[in-house]
Amino acid sequence: MLLDAADSQLVLVDYQEKLMPAIHDAAFVQANALRLANAARLLKVPVWGTEQVPEKLGQNIPALRELCQRTVTKHHFSAVADGLVECLRPPQRPAGGNARSLPKHLQKPQAPSAPERATVVVAGCEAHVCLLQTALELIEEELDVWVVTDACGSRTERNRDAAFDRLASAGAELVTTEMVLFEWMRTAQHPAFRDIQALIK
Repeated sequence: MLLDAADSQLVLVDYQEKLMPAIHDAAFVQANALRLANAARLLKVPVWGTEQVPEKLGQNIPALRELCQRTVTKHHFSAVADGLVECLRPPQRPAGGNARSLPKHLQKPQAPSAPERATVVVAGCEAHVCLLQTALELIEEELDVWVVTDACGSRTERNRDAAFDRLASAGAELVTTEMVLFEWMRTAQHPAFRDIQALIK
């Protein structure tokens, strides 16, 4: 199964100014997050950000924050608890009706609306805390979760790698930045190919 840009959304978790200096290999992680966000913009993939108690940890790095359609402020470690799913799922359409409609007691109950883009590509910090808890709860919400390993970080490699093990066993797909970009394009004939290739070089 390959990623499809038309079915994808990108979530960038907590690349915050006061947190990033403590993250192992932070420059590499941050550079890949920027590649993902820039490519998503080129390919019209919605980009969402999250910030954990920004009054203490600061906002996300400016270059990344400006590429997000919206940034969710959170106090829970999982962004799901603070409203991320409302960004990812379209608002439910109210049931239509007119004078000829069936009475309410005869109408079938409305199923919850499925997201228009059910694949959520996620990256962020710290991998074993906020990224992990957000991704696990997105899986519980029955979204397809793909975790971009080389755009995720923790203060220690051991914590980061333990998060990847747990996420894989929970059903998340583990990918790299280049996997995501090339799968989103599918072909070197894609109109954005040269621009995205420039992001990688």
